Amino acid sequence: MDSIDLIVSPKWLIPVVPNEICLQNHSLVVNQNRIIDILPTDAISSRYETTKHIKLDNHALIPGLINAHTHASMSLLRGLADDKALMDWLNNYIWPAEQKWVTPRFIEDGVELAIAEMLLSGTTCFNDMYFFPDVMARTADRLGIRAVTGLIVLDFPTPWASNADEYLEKGMALFDDLRHVELVTATLAPHAPYTVSDDPLEKILMLSDELDLPVHIHLHETTNEIEHSLVNYGKRPIARLQDLNLLGPNLLAVHLTQIEDEEIDMLAEHGVSAVHCPQSNMKLASGFCPLNKLLDKGMIVGIGTDGAASNNDLDMLDEMRSAALLAKAVSNNPQSLPAHQALEMATLGGARALGLAEVTGSLEVNKWADMTAIDLSHPSCQPVYDPISQIVYAASRQQVSDVWVAGNQLVENHQLTKIDIKDCLHRAAGWQQKINS
Repeated sequence: MDSIDLIVSPKWLIPVVPNEICLQNHSLVVNQNRIIDILPTDAISSRYETTKHIKLDNHALIPGLINAHTHASMSLLRGLADDKALMDWLNNYIWPAEQKWVTPRFIEDGVELAIAEMLLSGTTCFNDMYFFPDVMARTADRLGIRAVTGLIVLDFPTPWASNADEYLEKGMALFDDLRHVELVTATLAPHAPYTVSDDPLEKILMLSDELDLPVHIHLHETTNEIEHSLVNYGKRPIARLQDLNLLGPNLLAVHLTQIEDEEIDMLAEHGVSAVHCPQSNMKLASGFCPLNKLLDKGMIVGIGTDGAASNNDLDMLDEMRSAALLAKAVSNNPQSLPAHQALEMATLGGARALGLAEVTGSLEVNKWADMTAIDLSHPSCQPVYDPISQIVYAASRQQVSDVWVAGNQLVENHQLTKIDIKDCLHRAAGWQQKINS
C-alpha cells in the first residue's frame, strides 16, 4: 500500500478531460503536489493510505479556474469611474489616477486584494498585465497562486518605465529572474496597437521568437481603436500585426469585439489564441465578441474578467455564465457554448492559451493539483440533474469551499489559509481614503 499526501473524495469529480465527463463516487489522489491517480472511492483503502483524506459529500471538484486576462492591482480602483466609455474612462480617469498613485506598494496591496477575491471564487491561475510586474510576480509567488505576469510595454512614460526600450529592458530582467520560480511565468505584454508603435512591436516579435514567449495584447476592442489605426497606419490593427509578422501561435488576442469574418479566418490560420471578456465588454459598451465564429474556426479561447475597475469583480464563475448566455444571445442559437464547453474554456482553454496545458487546466494524472471544490447543496443548485450545468448556470462564488494550487490548500472551508483578510481589507480601505481625498 502506498503512503501519499492527500486524497479528495467529492460527490462529483469533473476532470474536463475527457470533456463532458462527470465521475460519481471517485477520488483524486495527490502526492508531492501532483495528481497521481483518479479512481473509484471504494478502491482507495486497498491502494493508498494517508493522514489527510478530505470527504466532500455535497461537492463537485473541478480544475481550478483560470482567469486568462486581468489587471490585478486595479482592484484598488474598483468603482472609481463607472459608466464611462473606454477612451473617456482611460484618458480622464484611470490613466491620471495611475500616474498619481501607482507605486510598488499600490501594486502589492492591489494584487493581494485581487488574489484573495480570486481564490475565494475558485481561481487558481491568472494572467496579468499591469505596471511593476516584478512586484506582482513576487506577491503571487509569496501567496502561492499560479500566475502569468505580463512584461508590459507602452510608448509613453508611466511609473514603471519612461519609454518602450526601458519597458523591454526591465521586462527581460524580470524574465531572467523568473526562470527558477515554479508558480509564475511570463508573457510579453504590449498594451494595445494604439499605445505601442511598430519599432517596439518588432523587438517584441524578435524576443517572442527567441524565447518562445507568448505575446499578450488588447486587440480590436473598440471602434476607436480601429479608427485610430486606419488614420495612423492606413490599415486595421490585425492587418498591421500581420504585416509585422506578429500573427502566430504565440499571440494571445484579448477582446476581439470589432472583428470581421476574414479577420477571424486570418487569426485561425495563424493559430492565434483569444481571450473573451464578456462582462467588461458589456460594461464599457465595447461590443460583442463573435465567440461562436472563433470556436467554429478551431481557435483556442480562454475567459478573462479584465480588471476590477471595468468589470467590477474577478469572479470567474460569473464570467463563465455570462460567456455562455451571451454566446446564445449573439448567435441567436440556444445550443451555442453549452455548459461543458464553457467550463472547458474557463479552465483548459485558458491553460492552452497561456502555454500551461501540460501542467494545469484539467484534473489529469501528472498535472499539478490545481483544483476547486464547489458545494452544490445550496437551494439555488437543487436538485442536481447535471452538475456541470449547475456550476455554469446556477452556482455562485459563495459556494466555493476549498481551493488547492499545486496541492497546497489556499482556501479551506471558505477561509483563506495564507492571506490575513482583515489586514488586506484594511490596506484597501486606506487606499480608498487616499485616492478619494
